[in-house]
This record gives sequence, C-alpha cells and structure tokens, in this order.
Amino acid sequence: MIKTIGVLTSGGDAPGMNAAVRAVTRTAISRGIKVYGIKRGYNGLINGDMIEMTERSVSDILQKGGTCLYTARCPEFRTAEGVDKAVEKCKEVGLEGIVVIGGDGSFRGAADLSAKGILCICLPGTIDNDISCTEYTIGYDTAMNTALDMVDKIRDTAQSHDRCSVVEVMGRNAGYIAVNTGIACGATEIITKEIPYDLDDIAKKMLETRKTGKQHFIVVVAEGVGHSTEIAQVLQEKTGIEARATILGHVQRGGTPTLRDRVVASQMGHYAVELLQQGIGNRVVAMQAGKIVDFDIKEALAMKKPYDEELHMIAREIAI
Repeated sequence: MIKTIGVLTSGGDAPGMNAAVRAVTRTAISRGIKVYGIKRGYNGLINGDMIEMTERSVSDILQKGGTCLYTARCPEFRTAEGVDKAVEKCKEVGLEGIVVIGGDGSFRGAADLSAKGILCICLPGTIDNDISCTEYTIGYDTAMNTALDMVDKIRDTAQSHDRCSVVEVMGRNAGYIAVNTGIACGATEIITKEIPYDLDDIAKKMLETRKTGKQHFIVVVAEGVGHSTEIAQVLQEKTGIEARATILGHVQRGGTPTLRDRVVASQMGHYAVELLQQGIGNRVVAMQAGKIVDFDIKEALAMKKPYDEELHMIAREIAI
C-alpha cells in the first residue's frame, strides 16, 4: 500500500487548482497516506522544495484563485539528468506517487517520471480547455465567465460611443474560450484559428446590420489568432466605424473559481488518490460524457480534440 505521495501544480495557473490540491490532500490523509505539497512544480521536486500537508494546511483555499503551491517553468526537468534528479529526490523523501496538476507539458514530465518507476496521476488544469482526452479542464469555466464579465463591461463603452470593440481572449492553441464567450456576449463575429475568416466579410456584415439599427459591435478574437489591433484598424478603415482593440490577457487566469471548477477539481483530486491507492500510475484523469475517467498518459497525449464548428456557425447566424 502506498504510504507517501506528493502533489504539485505546473505550467500556467488556473482557478480551481487549489480545490484539487485540497481534495488530494484530504482524501489521502483520510486514508492514512502522508502528503507532501511540492512547491513551484517540477523545479520544487528537483530541489526538494516541499512541505508536509495537513488537513488544516488546505483550509480556506477552496475559494482562492491561483495555486497555493505556486508554479514555475523548469527547463532542467526537460533533460534526462533533470528527471533523474527528481527520481532521486522522490526516493530520498519516500514519495511513491505524485499527483501532477497542469497541462500537456506537465503530463509529458509525468510520463518520464512514470517510466522511472514513480507512480504519477495527472489532472488537467488549464483555462484553455485544450487537453484532448477530456471535455473539461480545471479553470475553464472561471476563465470564460471572467472573459464574459469583461466583455459585458467593454460593451457599455462600445454602445456609448457607437464603436466596434475587438476583444482578444486567451486560447493560444484553441478557440474554445473565444467561441463560448462570443456566443454568450452576442458578438458580431468570432475569430479563431479553427475557422477561416475574412475581414471583408466581417466589415460587410457590420454595415448590413447597421442598416437595421445596430450601432455598436463586438468582435471576439482568440489569442492564437492575435493581431487584434490590426484587425480593429482594418475594420475601421473598411466600415468607417471607430474600432478599438482590447487584450484581456492574464486577468482571465485569476479570480475566485466558479462552482463548476471547484466541484470538478474536487472530483478529479479524489479520483487521483483512489488510483494511487490501488498502485495505479501513468494515468491522466479526464471527464467524458460528464463522468470522471482515466487514460494512459501517452494515449491521452496522442488524442485529438474536435473544435465545435456547429457552435461557431450558430453564433454567426444569430449575430444579426
């Protein structure tokens, strides 16, 4: 039976990570398993920057954004020497398993540790929802609601000045935040990497809808497309409508996690400890059809996630 595990957060922070850390810690302790909180991701694992967790050390973190364990990039861990250092540190401390909360890059590191005999369970923690094996990632719901709140505020100014607001939301490799935020805020157009777009067509649509009485416009752009300032300039030139670009940036990463993120993170953290308790490692915890499941790490990394083109088309059709 496993006696000691660690938990770490790696990569970009996401609202709900604290809820996952809390669930891992309290589930393990309730089952007689010692837990170490590893600070600053794999960097902390290599350097032994960790503390023993208690029931009370995770009190009052459920509602907080960010991660109480901090996070950091670790170039050293991408090397064979770095992985070997981490394995030696695990043996020194007595860590038999680790729960890794992060994205694809973090999962690859966990696969390397698993190959060296350290049981690893990965939880998908990224606001972009761009992990292929799962329909939902920790932090996604909070990020979308934050983006929606910001766009609603920007709309007030756009309406007051008869402007077009081009709003860039996060999503470096995926347009999921953009398409959901766009349809929720009634955007005139949503621009993502997954669907071709034409600024001439967007300008034409703006002019046509203005004839029906519409005076202000919202265009949501995914971070992966970028060029929001240039897009705003082109649309202004083509329509004669004043256009301003706003890049929301890291405000979408922070803030109090929503109920959904807290619940899903808690479910996944609990499930992770159950797997480790059974001596199972090298797995990614995921959500499929609303159920918590798990996949082999390499299998999970090889999966492809379809973009919701139908939702994108619905958004275009009803934005008239």
